[in-house]
This record gives sequence, structure tokens and C-alpha cells, in this order.
Amino acid sequence: MSQRVEVHGHTVSPEHYIDGQRVGSASTFEDRSPIDGSLLAEVCRGDAATADAAISAAVRAFPAWAALGPEGRAPYLHRLADLIDKHVDHIAEVECWDMAMLERSLKARVIGRGARNFRAYADLACEYTERVWESNGTTNRVVRNPSGPAVVITPWNAPFMLSTWKCAPALAAGCTVVLKPAEWSPLSCSLLFDLVDKADFPPGVFNLVQGIGEEVGAALTTDRRVRRLSFTGSPETARHIGRAGAENIVPFTAELGGKNPFLVFADADLDAAAAKAALQYDDAGQVCLSGTRLLVEESVVDAFLERFHRNVDAQVLGDPHDETTTISPLIHPDHLARVAGFVDRARANGDEILRGGKVSDLGGNWYEQTLIRPTSNDSEIVQHEVFGPVLTIQTFTTEEEAVALANSTEYGLSGILFTADAERADRIGRAVRAGTFWVNCFLVRDLTAPFGGAGISGIGREGGDYALDFYSDLKTLQILDGTVS
Repeated sequence: MSQRVEVHGHTVSPEHYIDGQRVGSASTFEDRSPIDGSLLAEVCRGDAATADAAISAAVRAFPAWAALGPEGRAPYLHRLADLIDKHVDHIAEVECWDMAMLERSLKARVIGRGARNFRAYADLACEYTERVWESNGTTNRVVRNPSGPAVVITPWNAPFMLSTWKCAPALAAGCTVVLKPAEWSPLSCSLLFDLVDKADFPPGVFNLVQGIGEEVGAALTTDRRVRRLSFTGSPETARHIGRAGAENIVPFTAELGGKNPFLVFADADLDAAAAKAALQYDDAGQVCLSGTRLLVEESVVDAFLERFHRNVDAQVLGDPHDETTTISPLIHPDHLARVAGFVDRARANGDEILRGGKVSDLGGNWYEQTLIRPTSNDSEIVQHEVFGPVLTIQTFTTEEEAVALANSTEYGLSGILFTADAERADRIGRAVRAGTFWVNCFLVRDLTAPFGGAGISGIGREGGDYALDFYSDLKTLQILDGTVS
């Protein structure tokens, strides 16, 4: 009988899920709620033996799972998607306690995206059309073969959705998977594996390992039997994983955050631009795609700021379960200290704090929405990802200056532009270094579009066929014409 704990009326397993069964560990780590600091669970702390067991299970399960083909795997993914849809509220309520994203957002759009991920990739894998062409008296075909066991390591923000986003294409492509979620918010991923069990996945196809990155994560990523590595997190951790992948000649994809520009030109709808800029504080700024560097044409900066402050003033910090709350707390006291440290150093550097700049009067992990005017584009607060409710504002006078500022960091994940000029939108959209670039909108996503970053924002692309290709070995099958019938 597996161990279960109660989390505010919901039962959750703190154990791993390996080879179709819940598996415990001799040691545990604490998982506390960002909302009130309460202990949610003592979660099993995996080690090298845990990693070995999970990868061994994935290795054993791989041949039969791969042999099913896309059409044979699709029913499992569709059953899992249907189960997610039936349990959205349950998962959302646990994730709210565990990660503190607004409960209404989790219920309305975030958790349900997990079901869409499994359906979309199951269907895309079945719809794959092999490229066929004639050359040099031969017929050529490009065939996808599943690559083998994959290790997927996901971040603490939106843990359920991001885990499904990465694992769904791996499973659809025919890989077996070991998922290691972040230790700060592991519980909703554990709920996913309750549903994997109900969906009757073959043992070993989809495994969950809990634990600390430096311990079990390192054991997972250095195992020579692993044939794909996928990671979302910090550039620092990615360098360690990338070295392991290089040592074992294992393809590696990484999404590593950003310091994204939010450009506003004088011809833009300033009301819309300011409202969208204020929304960059959503989820306490813990969104990798957020436009944290506001770059505003100098002639309209005062008008923009007036509208921006009005929108931010209407925001409400509070309990993420409360329907009136718009800004949630930060994930962990350590992360709060990190965010506060960035702002304190900016203040000491002479950067101007235009609003916020301190822990909220609510205490706990809430930090005020902060806007900073830096003394220089070289300021730390401009050049490094804070991953909190902290934005900077700078001005430009020409399009060339705007693009230069936008491209002046090492990052390149996303960009946002507000303008009424279609030609400018095209020019800047092409010129700004970013994996995704939005014009007069934000966070509009198509599951078939490529997603990833440039610079230190990452390597590789997820989404659609790009993800399915990553989890496959692409083979060119070449047959001499007239020799087979």
C-alpha cells in the first residue's frame, strides 16, 4: 500500500513512481507552501539507486513501447488527457498550495493545457508524413525512430503544465521517460502519476523520481543509458547537464529563461501597451517569457508611465485562492531573498526605484511590484534575470537604438512590441534576438510552433514536430529504383 499525505483536503503520494509502482526512499525533504509556510509533505528524496531503478525500468519498457508505433501509443495518451480533464480542480487546488499560482488561473487555463499537450502530440505523431523524393536513381524516405529512454527535468513554476509539455512529445515519439520535477513544487506532478496509473500505461514507460537536483538529478543526467535530456531552468544548471550530455554523446534541449524586451513606440495604443506591461507582474514575475525590460520611446514615456502606474495600482497582492487576488507570493523564502538582493544592489548602485522595492506589508513571500530606472544599460538589474516582480524602464529615440537595447543582453527567449506600423513590426520582429516575438499581444501560443531561446536562453526547440523530431532518430531510407516490388 503506497503512502499518502493529506494536502488541504486532497491526498497526494510523496513517493516516486517507478516501473508502474509507488516506491519510497529512506530519506525525505520538506515541501512547504509559499502561501503560509506550512509543511505540505515530507517528500521522498531519491538517490543514485533510485535513478538507476527508474532508468532500468525505462530501458526494459522501451522496446515494446517503441514497437507500438504512434497509433498504438495514442490511446494511452488520450486516456491520460481525458483523466486530466476530469481532475483539473483537484490538481489546481494542490498546485496552488504548492506553487502559489492563482487558483483561478490554474483551473481556467493552466492545468487543462496539460490535457491538450497529450492530445496534441499523440495526434501529431500519428499525422507525420514521411518526406519522400527521388534522387540518383533511388527513392528516399525520412523515417522517425524513437531514440530511447529520456530524462526530463522541469522547473518549479507551472510544474504540472510544463512537465506535460515536455513529456508528451517524448512519449508520443516512442521514448520511455523518467521525469524529475523541481523540489520546491513536486506535488502536482505526483498527482499526474496517479492518472498515469489509471490510464494503464505499461510499467516502466513513464516514471517519476523525486529529489534534490544535485543528488538524484545528477545521477539521472550522467547515466549512459539515457538517450535524450530535456531541461528547463537556469543557465548554471544547464551547463552541468550539458557537460553530462556531451560526455555521453546525448542530444540535449534546454529552455533557460530570459531578460526579455518590451518595446513601446509612440504610435502604439498606449492604453493597451501599459495594461499589458502591468501584466508582466503576473505570477509574481515568475514567468520566463515576461517582458521585464520596458523600452519606451522617449516622447511618450510620461504618458505610458501614467497609464502603467494606474494599472499596477489596481492590482491586489494576496492569497492566491482568493478570487480578488491578482498577484501571488514568490515560491520560496530563498527566492524572495534572491529577488530582494537584486533590488537592494540596484538601489546601492544608484538605480532609481520608481515604485515598490521592498517586501510587501503582507510579509511572508510577497514582494511589491517594483519598477526601476537604471543608471546604465550595464547595470546588473538590466543584464541578469531576476525572475520576480521587478521590471526596468529605459527610453530610446530611434528604431536602431531600440533594437540595440533589445539585443544588449546575453538572453534571447522572447520579445514584445507595441506599434501601429506593420513594416516596423516586421523589421523589429526579425531584428530582435528571440525565440518568440509578439506584436501587440502576449502569451498567445500555438502548440505546433517552435519554442525555445537564443543566446543563453537555451538550445533546441520544443513544440510541434520540432519536439517530436528531437525525441526521434531520423533515418534516411534509400532504395535503388527497380530493385523491389
